[in-house]
Amino acid sequence: MTYKMIVLDLDDTLLCDDLSISPRTKNALMEAQEAGVKVVLASGRPTSAMLSVAEELCLKDYNSFILSFNGAKIVNCQTGNEWFSSTLPVETVHQLFEVSRRENVWIHTYVGDKIVTQEANQYTDIEGDITKLDIEVVDSFTDAVTEPVVKVLMLEEPEYLVKVEKKLQQEFAGKLAVMRSKPFFLEFTEAGVTKGTSLNSLIQQLGITREEVIAVGDGHNDMSMIEFAGLGVAMGNAVDAIKEKADYITDTNMNDGVAKVVEEFILNKLPVR
Repeated sequence: MTYKMIVLDLDDTLLCDDLSISPRTKNALMEAQEAGVKVVLASGRPTSAMLSVAEELCLKDYNSFILSFNGAKIVNCQTGNEWFSSTLPVETVHQLFEVSRRENVWIHTYVGDKIVTQEANQYTDIEGDITKLDIEVVDSFTDAVTEPVVKVLMLEEPEYLVKVEKKLQQEFAGKLAVMRSKPFFLEFTEAGVTKGTSLNSLIQQLGITREEVIAVGDGHNDMSMIEFAGLGVAMGNAVDAIKEKADYITDTNMNDGVAKVVEEFILNKLPVR
């Protein structure tokens, strides 16, 4: 099979634990782009927190794309134009705040280029470290959110958050997309918006078929694109649910898992044993 696109989650997939791209992985992706293969980044991160990775991989030069906010935005790296954008109404965000109080979990969202929360907490701090966005602790979450936002996150320790996820997936079925990105991040976007649906929209506009796409990820929010792609790949460090659905399991993010996929399936190099 000749693949024309590879779609990559960032954290714990493309990026090493220190948030860098390994030299082997970068070289493989640059060689793939030179061969005409689109490299697309797909993350739960805000767009602004993905730009440095896009710049490092020179996606602008190859007219490629970013799928940010779990697919709620598609951005053309060359022009900066949004090809797709989805938001949550203010009243929905306010409702989610009330739900977070009821479920006794923390909550934050994005206003401009800041993470906004009513209470400082360790999990919002993690998001700040990952995205490099400033955190603004406000007196009133609902007063701070006066315009539609792209997504909302609820946060707590993983074991408890799994229970909240199951409950809220039922409560908001057909109304919101509810999924975990990291074990302690529960994300809310517009109903029907996932990495998989955005990937489908993108390839239709580009004239690429799903069979010509590789998607690589590690977390629950990668499930939709891994199931959609012609070759769905789970990282060696992926959660078990992703490994069970994937067509192929590669090495971990710390052992050049993405590079090995590119070398074997795109560059047609023999696997390194």
